[in-house]
Amino acid sequence: MAGVEGGGRDKMTSESKEYLDLKAILIMVVLTSIWGFNYIAVKFSNQGMAPIFTSAIRSVIASACGVILCLWRGERLFHTGIMLFHGFMVGLLFGGEFACIYFGLLYTDVARSVVLVYMSPFVTAIGAHFFLKGDRLTVLKSVGLGLAFLGIVFVFGGKPKSAKETMVVGDVLQLLAAVFWGATTVYIKRFMAGKVEVIHTFLYQLIFSIPILFAVSFILETRWIMRIDTMILASLFYQSFIQGFLSLMVWFRLIHGYSVSRLSAFTFFTPIFGTLFGVLLLGEEFTFSLMVSLPLVCAGIFLVNWKRASA
Repeated sequence: MAGVEGGGRDKMTSESKEYLDLKAILIMVVLTSIWGFNYIAVKFSNQGMAPIFTSAIRSVIASACGVILCLWRGERLFHTGIMLFHGFMVGLLFGGEFACIYFGLLYTDVARSVVLVYMSPFVTAIGAHFFLKGDRLTVLKSVGLGLAFLGIVFVFGGKPKSAKETMVVGDVLQLLAAVFWGATTVYIKRFMAGKVEVIHTFLYQLIFSIPILFAVSFILETRWIMRIDTMILASLFYQSFIQGFLSLMVWFRLIHGYSVSRLSAFTFFTPIFGTLFGVLLLGEEFTFSLMVSLPLVCAGIFLVNWKRASA
């Protein structure tokens, strides 16, 4: 999910629309539903494949699609010099993020995971305040951070009745994924935005994450494939092609035609969809803590993005 927030160029071109039309709004609703459902797909694939290994395979398939697109467009695949180093760093952070998400879902629920991972905009807001020029914390952003913090307090304050003691391990890993995601966004905006094409940021995240994910999988996972069936293959296809490639490429096309900051405000739909799918499709318990934390986190995301969106 790091590419979603930080992959594009922040400065609008003369062809960009300042306001979102109905088409863009509908596409964003579809995209956030795809991103929310991805947590369900990970849960399914975890039943037959080791999670970090699955994440590595996802990066391989999505990378292959991106390489084919690059070659079809006649664009080079890699830069040289410092940009290649920055690409490696982005891949390192991206790999850490997805290793935490996939491994953490072995221990915690989708509904909790998607709320915790979407703390990333707040990590981005804090990082931008210290490392990016002209993107300081405002009163409105600070209020958003406060609401998000309260939301996380409520998440940890209540657990499902069926929860095991190890659920806290999964929760912490999802929070760590949020930190990696936010750090990736800030890194891209500081060192790469406006200097490389969007497709290259997309590819660097995926390609350089592959050896990292395989190495972590080799260390932590003793068995990569337990069983393969139609459902597991379908979930892997969804994660790799639909979410990992198609949805992000649609997002990148949107940010070339519309304000990035206005689009980013719509990311608050993702934890709503993720929680809804977890409860309806996996039968996860919609605890009182989630009832309270979900609107707090979503409101916080909206407020963190609001000032830039209304500027």
